[in-house]
Amino acid sequence: MKPPAKRGEASAQARRTTAHAEPHPVLRVQDLFMIYGEGDAQVQALRGVSLDVYQGDYVAIMGASGSGKSTLMNILGCLDVPTSGRYLIDGVDVGALDERRLAILRNRKIGFVFQSFNLIPRMSALANVELPLTYGGVGTAERRTRALAALDQVGLADRIHHDPNQLSGGQQQRVAVARALVTAPALLLADEPTGNLDTKSTADVLEILDQLNDSGRTIVLITHEDDVAAHAKRVIRLVDGQIIDDLRQAPVDGPPPRPLKAAR
Repeated sequence: MKPPAKRGEASAQARRTTAHAEPHPVLRVQDLFMIYGEGDAQVQALRGVSLDVYQGDYVAIMGASGSGKSTLMNILGCLDVPTSGRYLIDGVDVGALDERRLAILRNRKIGFVFQSFNLIPRMSALANVELPLTYGGVGTAERRTRALAALDQVGLADRIHHDPNQLSGGQQQRVAVARALVTAPALLLADEPTGNLDTKSTADVLEILDQLNDSGRTIVLITHEDDVAAHAKRVIRLVDGQIIDDLRQAPVDGPPPRPLKAAR
């Protein structure tokens, strides 16, 4: 009789089992164009972007200001509509949805983490994390249970009753990550999640994202920092609204690269 697998071995075995299943594109965009303005003032923010992101991947999208990365993120988050092209999330054609169904999809399928945290100032960490569930019509008891679990997952079980102004920047961003996770979304979108954080808080948030991806969470983040992108399994670079580089740093069904921390 074989001895029970250790935690790391069990995690690797689970990934191998998943790898034998048919790959599942959580996110698919085909020939996306985004055009602003008309005539001589017309600007093509995106020019024929096509991209598949599979379950369990961790993708960093990089580019200079004006490259189109923020426009692409807004489309992926269903916050904007492309001029042309097709976008599917978890197999659902976003362009075929009316406003009500789009709002439901956004609430259930996508978790957002913003650079500026976007927490409600006069609400506790717990209440902030419960918000997406409130909008989704989840009952009080289940809301509380899921929000507590999400805050525990990001290491803030002892800060649940603190308002945002009683938390550090890194702690506020961890609340934002918990809020993004609480609906168990198919996709976690992070827009410059470490942009307002110091070095220690950046490392803490990136470690949480690594752990989430290692447990199977699909993550797409925007960053202009190479050190942040080094945590991703795949790095995509945009220039003038087009993908010019697509680098695979680690397999989809393996752990994230987890770069070595610099010596202190």
